[in-house]
Amino acid sequence: MMATQLLTPDIKSMLPAELEACVQSLGEKKFRATQLFSWMHGKQAESYDEMTNLPAALRKTLAQKYPLTELKVVREQISQIDGTRKYLFALQDGNVIESVWMQYHHGNSVCVSSQVGCMMGCRFCASTLDGLVRSLTASEMLEQVYQISRLTGERVSNIVIMGSGEPLENYDNVVRFIRLASSEAGLHISQRNITVSTCGIVPQIRRLADEDLQITLAISLHAPNDEKRKKLMPVANKYSIREIIDACRYYFQVTGRRLTFEYALAKGQNDSSEDADQLAALLKGLNCHVNLIPVNPVRERSFARSGHQAVLNFQNKLEKHGINVTIRREMGSDIDGACGQLRKSYIDNSQENKA
Repeated sequence: MMATQLLTPDIKSMLPAELEACVQSLGEKKFRATQLFSWMHGKQAESYDEMTNLPAALRKTLAQKYPLTELKVVREQISQIDGTRKYLFALQDGNVIESVWMQYHHGNSVCVSSQVGCMMGCRFCASTLDGLVRSLTASEMLEQVYQISRLTGERVSNIVIMGSGEPLENYDNVVRFIRLASSEAGLHISQRNITVSTCGIVPQIRRLADEDLQITLAISLHAPNDEKRKKLMPVANKYSIREIIDACRYYFQVTGRRLTFEYALAKGQNDSSEDADQLAALLKGLNCHVNLIPVNPVRERSFARSGHQAVLNFQNKLEKHGINVTIRREMGSDIDGACGQLRKSYIDNSQENKA
């Protein structure tokens, strides 16, 4: 059952114009909003006490009226293979979410969750096993990035909204998060380095195209036809692949941004030569990139990952059809690598301890 959203006014989720109105309502001049924004998002201050160029009286008022969003580290796992770090964070309402920090040659990337749990029901994903609890605020998404930056001491250069949850089912908060994360006065991460991954919520893909953003849109496709996709992803019962592709064409037409299609390969499910041919025909003429992902085994699911040779064969077949394709480098395979696994194991252990 979905919990009610947090009711406390969330100052860290406010855009600059909203912040100006907020400080003016407290009898302060507009420039205080610029200072406040810089402290929260540029310097990533954890308390108002750190904001030394704000008057003490204002700091006290802000602390009383607008408590800052905080996350607490519950668990950290560090891969012995590649240094990937997976974090389990506790929210202020007691829910837990997970985030991942990954090092690449082009910079440091953070994968953030957009919801507590997920309602999409994808058959190979652990995030959805306990359903959706609630959506995250923009500040709760930002704090995942800020916390990881503090904990690692490293600058984050890329953000992927690909953790637990369906970002386009939390549309307004996700768009707000993108605008805040890319603000020059904040993290100033290029929008081109921000990726939103969706199961294919067609109306929201079209809406996102009109937001004047320069982000990368990734579609979790995972099947070359509706029949197979319905077995893997319940959302396929609502939106057909053809509707998704049409929305993607519109997205490219408006934004000029190349699309990414995520394709998790499950042994005997969607990894045949015929599947590759169908996928190539589906994507023909679309400016896109296919990211092949050997599926992470999830204890509660029966899917097995495709063999190495099957993955290579699938890649070669797509390339012969002129499709741009890569095999995703596996990160953190020794630390509950699949989305939702760390949170799921934590919840299960907590329930066992209460029993």
